[in-house]
Amino acid sequence: MIDNTLLKVEDLKVHFDLPRPKLLASKPILYAVDGVSFDVTRSKTLGIVGESGCGKSTTGLAILQLLKITEGKVFFDGTELVALSKKELQQVRKRMQIIFQDPYSSLNPRQTSGAIVREPLDIQKLGSEREREERVSELFSLVGLLPNQKVLFPHQFSGGQRQRIGIARALALNPDLIVCDEPVSALDVAIQAQILNLLIKLQEKLNLTYLFISHDLGVVHHICDEIAVMYMGKIVEKSDRFSLFNNPLHPYTQALLSSIPSRNPTKKGLVKRIQLHGDLPNPVNRAVGCSFQSRCSKVMKRCTQEEPSLDDVSPGHRVACHLF
Repeated sequence: MIDNTLLKVEDLKVHFDLPRPKLLASKPILYAVDGVSFDVTRSKTLGIVGESGCGKSTTGLAILQLLKITEGKVFFDGTELVALSKKELQQVRKRMQIIFQDPYSSLNPRQTSGAIVREPLDIQKLGSEREREERVSELFSLVGLLPNQKVLFPHQFSGGQRQRIGIARALALNPDLIVCDEPVSALDVAIQAQILNLLIKLQEKLNLTYLFISHDLGVVHHICDEIAVMYMGKIVEKSDRFSLFNNPLHPYTQALLSSIPSRNPTKKGLVKRIQLHGDLPNPVNRAVGCSFQSRCSKVMKRCTQEEPSLDDVSPGHRVACHLF
C-alpha cells in the first residue's frame, strides 16, 4: 500500500524560557505548542484554526525548522527533519516553503520585486543568470502579474499584488509543501477571494500540498480538505471539513462556528451565538486538567482533574473532550 502522507507531525512541543521574575526564582516556561500531532496528505490542504496566541503560527514555523523544537518529531516525505544537519536541511528546504501573513513587512523594500522572487534561486545557486530571469518572468505570469513589473519595488504594488509576489517567491523552487501563515488576513475581503482562488488554482496545476493557518473559519471552509482546531497549544478537534462544520463536537469548536455570520438571509438569527465566559488560561502556569475548563459551559469534575486525549469518535473525526 502506497503511503500518501507528505507531512507527519508527532507530539510536537515548542516551549520558550521566560525571564526570571526574581533572581533566585525558577525560570518560567511558556508552553506555546504542547503535544501536537497530525498528518497532511499529498495534494491536500490541512487547515489549522484557533484564536490568536493558540500556537498556530508557531506550529508552522517549527515544522519548517524556523523555530527550535523542544520535543517531538517532524517527518517530511519520510525524512525526519529534526535529525538533519544544516547542510542536509538546506536541500530539503527546496521542497518546503512559506507564504507569510503580512505582504507589507515580508518583502524587502530595498529590493525590486524581481530580485525578491529570484532570491531563492540565487541562494540555492540554481541555473544561470538568464535561466533565473526566465524563471522569474514565468512565476510572475503564473501568479497573475506582468513580467515587466519585475523592475518595480514593493511599495509600487497594492496589498494583493504584494501577496502575489510572496506566492511567486514561495513557488520559485518548485516546492511540494507550502505553509500558508494567514496569507489573506491582511487583505480586503474582495482581494482575499482572489488570492484564495489563486492558491486553489496553483494547487491543482502544480500538485501542491498546503498547511493553511488561519483564524477565519469562512476562509478555511473555502480552501481546506481537513481542519484541526487548536486551543492553548493543543489540537482539540480534527476532522474533514464537512464533518467539522456539520457536526462540531468540542464545545470550543461549537463556539467558534456559532460566530460565523450566515450567508443565507433566511437563516439569520436561527443559529444561536455561543458566548464564552470566564478567563483565558495562563500558558505559563497551566491548570491541571482540560485547558478549556475555565470557559466551558459543560465542565465536569473530571475536566478539572484529568487532561482529555485526542481520540477517534468516528472514522477521521477526533476530539479531545471528556464528553466523548
